Amino acid sequence: MSLDGRKLFILQAIIEDYINTAEPVGSRTVSKKYLTNVSSATIRNEMADLEDMGYIEQPYTSAGRIPSDKGYRLYVDYLMGQNIVSEVANEYIRKEFMDTLGEIDRLIKHASKLLSNMTRYTSIAIAPQLSRTCLKQIQFIKIDISSILAVLVTDAGIVKNSVIRVDEDMDVETLNKISRIFNENLSGISLEELMEMDLANIDDFYEGLNGYKDIFIQIFPELFQVLKYSNKSEVYHDGVSNLLDLPEYNNVERAKEFLSILEENDLLFQILSDATNDLSVTIGGENKVEQLKNCSLITTTYSINGRTIGSIGVLGPTRMEYSKVISIVDSLTYNLNSILSKILNG
Repeated sequence: MSLDGRKLFILQAIIEDYINTAEPVGSRTVSKKYLTNVSSATIRNEMADLEDMGYIEQPYTSAGRIPSDKGYRLYVDYLMGQNIVSEVANEYIRKEFMDTLGEIDRLIKHASKLLSNMTRYTSIAIAPQLSRTCLKQIQFIKIDISSILAVLVTDAGIVKNSVIRVDEDMDVETLNKISRIFNENLSGISLEELMEMDLANIDDFYEGLNGYKDIFIQIFPELFQVLKYSNKSEVYHDGVSNLLDLPEYNNVERAKEFLSILEENDLLFQILSDATNDLSVTIGGENKVEQLKNCSLITTTYSINGRTIGSIGVLGPTRMEYSKVISIVDSLTYNLNSILSKILNG
């Protein structure tokens, strides 16, 4: 059995009507609203075929049909029209970002809020991941005879401070020299590379330490621990009430299940860490996480000068306005990438 033009048209009509109304769609509705020149009986036969093929399903006896995950996938990949964000909306996004210039974490948090407001679903985002950025500068500052402060700045504008314990007193001049050697040899290296560096096999680097090898060997392992501990980014989510207003979540148990997902930051972090550079749409049962089997997730990444540093997405029911959400996510990340590059490139 093949999907001919009429079946595809009926499937698209069922999906778009269900997205708009949240009500199962019957043959009479399709006949009156979408195919006025085709009888209800013929449409019923076509719908029966679509059900047999797994593209639609009947939620209960005597009801109309609703799309299956398979139907939504076909719709997203081939059937839905392209929604283009208006220039007014684009300008609104740009203005919102310009009004939030400052720390990058704050900008990403605002982007998450903006995304939930514009899509009317729930947004999730992670702040820039430390390991995906590059070292820009490091400065060691004396605190007392057994402690120094390491101030690390990345090319994404992330600043990390950590106290490092040392076995010997170091004067200010020595620490300034060590800072300069670190910057000359390590500036521009990704922190992921830095964390994976094998200290036993970097003889070329040791040659440039000019007598400070013992101090380096003492400091660097401590710095590794700081980087590994700091690598997990903060997770943001906004617009929870947007989903709870939808009929899908009138069921208390289903609403609780959804809310439980948002309380698991480790889970959200993992979901977003898997995001790819290309915008991705994951529908219902395609989700690896059991709690998301009744949801759709649209994710993408944001970057600095083409290098991915974090990710952002929209979480909603499978009855999502896919075309609208995809266009908003595209527009928002395009503007976010542009403003990040301007900030960090001066």
